[in-house]
Parts: sequence; structure tokens; C-alpha cells
Amino acid sequence: MKQMTQQHLINAFGGESMANMRYRHFSNQAEKDGFANVARLFRAISHAEYIHAGDHYRELDHLKEGIVANSMGAFGPGDTLNNLDLAIAGETYEIEEMYPAYMKVAEFQGEEGARRSFEWSYKTEKKHRALFQKARDAVAEKKDVELGPIQVCEVCGYTLEGEAPDRCPVCSVEKSRFTAFE
Repeated sequence: MKQMTQQHLINAFGGESMANMRYRHFSNQAEKDGFANVARLFRAISHAEYIHAGDHYRELDHLKEGIVANSMGAFGPGDTLNNLDLAIAGETYEIEEMYPAYMKVAEFQGEEGARRSFEWSYKTEKKHRALFQKARDAVAEKKDVELGPIQVCEVCGYTLEGEAPDRCPVCSVEKSRFTAFE
């Protein structure tokens, strides 16, 4: 694997791993703050980030040595509103800067597995940002967000509110591969 794409996978793995843990902690804070649906949303998206990290990790199975990850993780947890702002900022960075650049480099370097892994995450992060924004709008009004079931694809991490589709719009797996967070 080309060095630049490899480093991008390592950085993306680190960032998605940190997002998984950060959102788990943010879920606990949302519970304490009385926002049960926001807590459920953080848990669901935490799971999606875990899947993204796993997808990136599998593309790195050739590595035998340790390499440092530069993950750009946001820190500074606070109340639920602040945590939603941090989540939106992190998702925006991935959508507007990180994944578009990583996809282009992987494509240029002919690293199809890495490009696919980045693309799956990129498409999903757009859904995450929209869901977090919906939650933020409610919490800013001192209300819990109204959410139906949140579905997460176990293959690519695609996340949506409502019923699972017959096929994942990102990776095309069947409906049975979605996990519901209700």
C-alpha cells in the first residue's frame, strides 16, 4: 500500500476510534442532562463510528509495525449542547476536509479498498451531521429530540432514522444487516 494512503487510513482509524469513545461519553452526559433520545442518538452513532474504524483497520491488515495516528479528535466535553456542537464540528471536518482529500489520494494511488472505506465513512458522516443538528436544535430549546428508531448498517456504518431500507444505500447489503437503536 502506498505510504500516504496508509497514513490516511491510520489517521482515519484513530479519529473514528476516538469518535466512538467520545460519543459514548457524550451519551452518558445526555442521560444525566435528561435527554434520553439524544443519548440514544449518541450511542447509535458511536456504534457507526466503531464500524468505520473497523473498516479502516481491515484495510491495514498488512502492517506489522506501529505507526503514529494524527486523529484531530475534538476534546472539551461539557453539557449536552456543547457536546452536540463538538460532534457537529467533528463531522463537518470529516465531510468538508478529511474524507474528500483521503478519497482523492487513495484514488490517485490506486488503493481501491482504502478509497471505498473512506467513501463509506464520508457518505455516513453526512447523515450523522444532520442527525446531530436536529438534536442540537431541540436541545437549544431545552427539549429532547424526537426520534424514531435509529438504524445502523453493520457493514458500512450508514445511519438513518426510521425503518431500515431493503438494501443499504451505501454498501448494498440487505435489510437484515441493520441494527436498530430504539
